[in-house]
Amino acid sequence: MKTGAQHLQALDDGRCWMLDGVAVPDVTVHPAFRNFTATAAGFFDAIAAPQNQALMSFESPSSGARVGRHWQLPATRDELLGVRAHMQALAALSCGMVGRSPDHVAAALVGMVMGIEVFERHDPRGAAALLDYFRHARDKDLYLSYVIVNPQADRSRGAAGQAGGDLVARIVDEDAQGITIRGAKMLATSAVAANEILVSGIQPLAPGDEAYAFTAALPVATPGLTLMSRRSYEAMAASEFDNPLSFRFDENDAVAHFDDVRIPHERVFLKRNVVAAAAQWHDTRAHVYQNYQSLVRLTVKLRFLLGMAHRIAEVNGTVAMPQVRDTLGALAAKVTLMDAALAGMEAAGEAYRGCFVPNRSMLCAGQAAAQRLYPEVVHALRELAGGGLIMLPSSVQDLLHPATRSLVERTQHSPAASPLERVKFFKLVWDAVGSEFGSRHLQYEMFYSGAAFVINGHNYRFYDWAGAVGLVGDFMRGYETPPLGGVQGAP
Repeated sequence: MKTGAQHLQALDDGRCWMLDGVAVPDVTVHPAFRNFTATAAGFFDAIAAPQNQALMSFESPSSGARVGRHWQLPATRDELLGVRAHMQALAALSCGMVGRSPDHVAAALVGMVMGIEVFERHDPRGAAALLDYFRHARDKDLYLSYVIVNPQADRSRGAAGQAGGDLVARIVDEDAQGITIRGAKMLATSAVAANEILVSGIQPLAPGDEAYAFTAALPVATPGLTLMSRRSYEAMAASEFDNPLSFRFDENDAVAHFDDVRIPHERVFLKRNVVAAAAQWHDTRAHVYQNYQSLVRLTVKLRFLLGMAHRIAEVNGTVAMPQVRDTLGALAAKVTLMDAALAGMEAAGEAYRGCFVPNRSMLCAGQAAAQRLYPEVVHALRELAGGGLIMLPSSVQDLLHPATRSLVERTQHSPAASPLERVKFFKLVWDAVGSEFGSRHLQYEMFYSGAAFVINGHNYRFYDWAGAVGLVGDFMRGYETPPLGGVQGAP
């Protein structure tokens, strides 16, 4: 099986990764990325560990090699539950903090392959390319990222109407060998640790946008592809003690710019078809399955934050106060409802072309709830912690010098922790909800599924309105409308 060492070695591939105006020669050793790439390697070591074989891997149908279970197409509810257990185990390695772990884009591809007939209907050649690529990515156990959103510019205009012409990635040439694309896409989350990148679009396209309607895959190191990194929170971490989450789990985000990048037809799954561009997500089960993975990961993260909330109350000596227990109980109820949503969408799942997939109406309802729940949890943690989050020593250096360490020990008191344990814990809480890393996670969880009106649009589309309205009609047919003048004593 693929190991973490093999994955790290593959990342030293000459990719063009830009940070602070210069190209990073090797992301696996650069101080802005080395810890996260090591985290990524840890995912593969966990999958390959002999004791995790039954939980986290399965035998590839084409190669016979064992690969991550996230590549499995579940045929039954039990198999889906097995995939979920694997996803939970993978998420637990980062406390749910890595949104684009190896199972996320893999889940999108699995969902597309579930609905391969949709691709075949629009472009048989692209469908064959997709199946070939899926087998390739699965058998190599590749770590994939994707860019499926257009750069923010004039939101009142479509892709083709943006100023400048080369803002949004589009097809600018095509020949017998393949296509050439130019322009940008966002956000290449975790691409710093990925082998390849899927380029597509999930936003609606209109007639006239045909050049922007394509889905393809290519190695991150492809010539002409430049990835512009955002600020690295890992690089800004004072130490692992001061920033324990951002120190190792900053998966990074980047804008991908394609400067006349050539992609062979063998890696192009659809092109110049705005109808197919939407169908690949919503007529297949790609949208459902990738967001199922996201909700599985989020439940792990919420459980981690819920544990943090309870520990705050313990450390502050407030856990027995009725109003604090009210807050903790309300949080527990909401997090439990997310677990129930997962169980419900699995129990009410559907057989879809030989696979078993979660109920998509319940999935979309879970997305809408999650988008509102995460900010509520973060706000509750801040309220429970109070000023404890900002009375912390400046850095671990204060603990290494006798004079300042003595002051820390005299001023950091708790009924449930030593002074140093209290500082260590609140450093963790601050990194989760108050640091730049924590703020990025708040933004991410609020918008990774899209704007709220988009998610609620899916909820409107997938809900059984006919059944609900039918209940109203059935009841109203049970009593008569009185004829005119038929009411005694009416004026």
